[in-house]
Amino acid sequence: MIPGNRMLMVILICQVLLGENNHASLIPEEGKKKVLGLQGRSATQSHELLRDFEATLLHMFGLKRRPRPSRSTAVPQYLLDLYRLQSGEAEEAGGQDIAFEYPERAASRANTVRGFHHEEHMEMIYAPDDGELTPLRFLFNLSSIPEDELLSSAELRLYRHQVNEDNVTLSADHGLHRINVYEVLKPPRQGQLITQLLDTRLVRHNASRWESFDVSPALRWTREGQPNYGLAIEVLHLNQTPRHQGRHVRVSRSLHQEPGEDWEQLRPLLVTFGHDGKGHPLTRRSKRSPKQRGRKRNRSCRRHSLYVDFSDVGWNDWIVAPPGYQAYYCHGDCPFPLADHLNSTNHAIVQTLVNSVNSNIPKACCVPTELSAISMLYLDEHDKVVLKNYQEMVVEGCGCR
Repeated sequence: MIPGNRMLMVILICQVLLGENNHASLIPEEGKKKVLGLQGRSATQSHELLRDFEATLLHMFGLKRRPRPSRSTAVPQYLLDLYRLQSGEAEEAGGQDIAFEYPERAASRANTVRGFHHEEHMEMIYAPDDGELTPLRFLFNLSSIPEDELLSSAELRLYRHQVNEDNVTLSADHGLHRINVYEVLKPPRQGQLITQLLDTRLVRHNASRWESFDVSPALRWTREGQPNYGLAIEVLHLNQTPRHQGRHVRVSRSLHQEPGEDWEQLRPLLVTFGHDGKGHPLTRRSKRSPKQRGRKRNRSCRRHSLYVDFSDVGWNDWIVAPPGYQAYYCHGDCPFPLADHLNSTNHAIVQTLVNSVNSNIPKACCVPTELSAISMLYLDEHDKVVLKNYQEMVVEGCGCR
């Protein structure tokens, strides 16, 4: 993986090549002289160089081409909330509006979370001739998951609406419904589904809320290359008397939309947790407090502020969050003798010592000694929403090396 500070320099150089003088404040003074020579290139050379830079960055993000998301693409609120919890933004805001707990177990084994809405155009509903209720079949297209990404778990999220039982006195079990989630094992036939139970839950009729089901066994669709025939959902009332027959919790579907219903946000959602073998898993982080700057300014090696705004490089159309981040960079002298706070290696100390008597030997360099990750929520080339952890994006410490 390309270190974060190299990635930042690529972004900044791209801005200069594009002639975005109004964004010159993003470029550190120390870096301006290094890129002035590039501005003399022809438009064709600049375009080719910019294209190569962008291709390098997209490769780092695991993308084959620049995403061009459709305006109709909806970002699930669940993934937005998951990003806020994972990045620490929810903690800073109080986190009162997030109605689920952070999935510690699933996230601890994954550095990538992907969301897949139910593919409505692929849906087929089979109704038997005898009028009996049949499970609803939902299909999710997982073909965009890279082959090198190992999926560890998956959950199906369904939004259920309450059923109003007016003027009915319910016993303890009359208000209960059972939701069963199945994997469809074979191609469906008219009025028949061959299924295997994955998860089940008892719910009460008097609440509208999201329900989450563990469908991890179905991941063999990607792990073992097994056919994907979708998932089937069955909702049953525990009291099967004629009076209550058919009064089931309604799993939200576009075919049964209600006035004012936001179908784009209420569609069934399949969430996968995976790891591509690069970097560390997702970890729930607290929002960092900015470090206090010392009163005295000196030229010694230290960390400097460098904020990268994704809108400045035209990527805000596919990067959902964050809009930008504080990356920092290292700059400053490594004078002889090296002080303890410069976090120097033994080799840097020796090199600086030799430089003091032989100027042909360069001084030690001020470089990042500690880097941390950031989480990014974005739309990939297939308009799928991805939450991913990227390593070495933020400078946490500088030193002479």
